[in-house]
Amino acid sequence: MGLKNVIFISCFFALTSVFSQSSASSNIYVFTIEAPQLDTVKTIRIYLPEAYKDSEEGYPVIYMHDAQNLFDTTTAFAGERGVDEFLDNQEGQQVIVIGIDHGNEKRIAELTPFAHEKYGGGEAKAYIEFITETLKPHVDSTFRTRPDAPNTSIMGSSLGGLVSFYAAVKHPEIFGKAGVFSPSFWYSDEIFAFAEASEVSPSSKFYFLGGTSEGKAMIPDIVRMKDMMIGKGIPKENLRVNIVEGGEHNESFWSSEFPEAFKWLIQPVSPAK
Repeated sequence: MGLKNVIFISCFFALTSVFSQSSASSNIYVFTIEAPQLDTVKTIRIYLPEAYKDSEEGYPVIYMHDAQNLFDTTTAFAGERGVDEFLDNQEGQQVIVIGIDHGNEKRIAELTPFAHEKYGGGEAKAYIEFITETLKPHVDSTFRTRPDAPNTSIMGSSLGGLVSFYAAVKHPEIFGKAGVFSPSFWYSDEIFAFAEASEVSPSSKFYFLGGTSEGKAMIPDIVRMKDMMIGKGIPKENLRVNIVEGGEHNESFWSSEFPEAFKWLIQPVSPAK
């Protein structure tokens, strides 16, 4: 099936289909889209604000990885993140969330920018190209989004945190904000060399989250990356590091910390100096 046909089906499906017999909000919709960069078809789980259907407003967008774990206990590996329940009940800025299903056995490859000697991977460049060249244009042409970088965030945990950081540094003109939860910076030291060699936009915002029970490298790696971003000219007010005593590497931790990260990330960015 060609990409044009997939997009047509996805437009129709996204506006008419909801999960049934699950824990997902009625504001969750599903579509599939061809991902030529990855030679596959991706399932996308999208959250539309309750007010979306009755308004003409445009909304900021958050791109999130591991979508199976975001909204629904029936698809989650070890408990859902509860993103939809939080957004359904929170006051203030409403957003569209684009959840991208991970590639199962291809997950490590898709979410790692650089290969690991033992675990392989290193195909995140193609994954991010799928988001920037195929998925985001489709989303922006189908839904009422605010497509500029200050209104486009990318967010994930573990390998998803790693690839979110990579995407925001590689494409600051597209992703103005990044939620970097428990990032797997340990996977390859090349991520630090990449960050050091990159021109980072001073208007970018980064929210780093780490728990003290996530392994001995987690907090030092986050602090190292935060210091590197400050050294490259990002204002301190555009960086938030949240270190949680006893925080563990699991969905429960990331779910409990999502509201604070969300509220900080959607604030306006500091102007570039």
